[in-house]
Amino acid sequence: MKLGEFDAETCAIPLASLKSEAEPASQHRLCVTGDAMVGNRSWFGGVLYRIGNKRQSSNEKTIDFTLTPLQEARLQKLKERLNIPFDEARPDHQEALRALWHASFPRTELTGLVSEQWKDMGWQGPNPSTDFRGCGFVSLENLLFFVRTYPASFRRLLFKQEGNRATWEYPFAVAGVNISFMLTQMLELHSARPKSVPAINFLKVLSEDEEAFDVLYCIAFQMMDAQWLAMGASYMQFKQVLEATRIQLERELSLDDIHRIQDLPAYNLLYK
Repeated sequence: MKLGEFDAETCAIPLASLKSEAEPASQHRLCVTGDAMVGNRSWFGGVLYRIGNKRQSSNEKTIDFTLTPLQEARLQKLKERLNIPFDEARPDHQEALRALWHASFPRTELTGLVSEQWKDMGWQGPNPSTDFRGCGFVSLENLLFFVRTYPASFRRLLFKQEGNRATWEYPFAVAGVNISFMLTQMLELHSARPKSVPAINFLKVLSEDEEAFDVLYCIAFQMMDAQWLAMGASYMQFKQVLEATRIQLERELSLDDIHRIQDLPAYNLLYK
């Protein structure tokens, strides 16, 4: 299986129509056919694999860069996180999944790690582990960091509380997995050494803040939703929205005066 693909058992994409934190609404499901599917892979699962390959072949400026010992150590630690697959049999992974639910829906008891309730968060089916296969445990860590560090922003996106929303909205959780994957591609985290300006500048930021990757994830999620609203997008345009988000992130990470993650202009989109 290629990185970025989901081993989904269904072609259904859930419609995020959440209205209440206390009583999460059941999401409608839309079966996508035609160009939106490749084999048994969901459309959302394949989006970033195609985008990643396309962007890697673009004429991006590359430079030589020598890592400091601190940057080397933090990059290696981040790469180790990326290599951890989600394992539904591991107690710590199970606990992290429960923690995500309780932080997202604190007044709603989770009936089980495999439950139809997960669709209320925007997973493709009753077992979120199926979707985590596309990016590993780090995508769950990203979501947990988001809800714990910027709960106001997290809930605004989860419950689609701002703007004129589309009839067919992007599924929150699966979008989050795609964003995790997009960042690993953009920052060249699977390469021996980053060469693009945005990726190198990120390492400089990482040396100032060990949580820079997780914070950048939150920024990217908030930016993606802002792009979604600005484009008046619907689910079939998710690929274009994510590509626009990546381009904007690359531009901001290419600025000369970026030394901390808080220096990114889009950081101001986040609310705690």
